[in-house]
Amino acid sequence: MLEKLERKIARIAIPNLTLKLIICYVIGYIIYYMPGLNRLLDYMTLNPYAILHGQVWRLVSWILMPPASSNLFFTVITLVFYYSIGSTMEQVWGSARYNLYIFSGLLFTVIGAFLTMGLVYLFYPQYTTAAVVEAVFTEIAGSFSIYYVNMSILLAFAATFPDNMVLLFFVIPVKMKWLGVIYGVWLAAEAFIGLVNGSFWTFFPIAASLLNFAVFWFAGGRGLHARPSEVRRRAAFRNEVRHARKETQHMTPRGIAKHKCAICGQTELDNPNLEFRFCSKCNGNYEYCQEHLFTHQHKM
Repeated sequence: MLEKLERKIARIAIPNLTLKLIICYVIGYIIYYMPGLNRLLDYMTLNPYAILHGQVWRLVSWILMPPASSNLFFTVITLVFYYSIGSTMEQVWGSARYNLYIFSGLLFTVIGAFLTMGLVYLFYPQYTTAAVVEAVFTEIAGSFSIYYVNMSILLAFAATFPDNMVLLFFVIPVKMKWLGVIYGVWLAAEAFIGLVNGSFWTFFPIAASLLNFAVFWFAGGRGLHARPSEVRRRAAFRNEVRHARKETQHMTPRGIAKHKCAICGQTELDNPNLEFRFCSKCNGNYEYCQEHLFTHQHKM
């Protein structure tokens, strides 16, 4: 299903989507810091009550809502980091799948906002008058921002490039897989606490980003790696590759690669631990490394 959706939107997919979303952030920050204009943000939030009462532009305008931050330096660093990993994921996945990932996260967040409204009506029956309900949703609507959708790219990047090293706080070297685990656990804990405390407006934006990542993880076939049969098959494949390399090592001149990834160009000379396979769904003789075998866009 994911591949069919990719083919359908391939022609209308927005290229360099990460940069365009950052521009939306910048516009939102300009409105936030400009005297007299910051009141406009009250009419741009994802407020389901206001949407149902005619303010339908909020279905789109909430994308401009920047995450609250009093530290300009931290904000700039975050946007630069986000642009780096977002652009990389778009190159790896292709614009079609990357667009699907971002816009499905936006859709899940919108659905979460309306579910929040329903649960507030259900669990807080004291909010009976229209004025009180409007005030409540005006207060909590700012919780629904694109921040968690954007940062779900961190989870996707960590899953795709688990061994990449980054400098945490510009000092501590850490692999992306551990950074992704820490971030995922922190998000899950925050969402759980919000749900227990009845703060649905905290739970649903986080749940939307985690659901978005989970859908693409399993739809892309990456979840199959956890199956015992797949683990055994991969172990047997590695043993066969090592055995074949030993048998053919004397036949291949030193310095000439036998395998090359069609996406990143890496060979077994760059990393002897890489595994390479041919994709049966691609129209042609294309070989991919283990990092891009399940994430590449099939060539038709």
